Amino acid sequence: METEKHVVYILKCKDGTFYTGYTNDFLKRLEAHNNGKGAKYTRGRGPCKAVFIEEHPTKQQAMQREYEIKQLSRKEKIALIQAQLKEVMTYANSEEL
Repeated sequence: METEKHVVYILKCKDGTFYTGYTNDFLKRLEAHNNGKGAKYTRGRGPCKAVFIEEHPTKQQAMQREYEIKQLSRKEKIALIQAQLKEVMTYANSEEL
């Protein structure tokens, strides 16, 4: 039995705004957002692109993190996104690949 993944994500909408959410099936949720069947906020703002994804072991931890991110300013969210991107790029350029 596969363990359920609990994901917190930030989407960048076509109008440049950010939407933060939680799901246990990210691809299905992203598709829903882009088909106008996701959150009310993202309807009419698609297509949306994932700019931040973070997995958590429990739903409670993921929802707590979602709340924390939603409290951040736009500037702080951009810094969070950039920090994750920097980490990804550092790993991509490492010899571990």
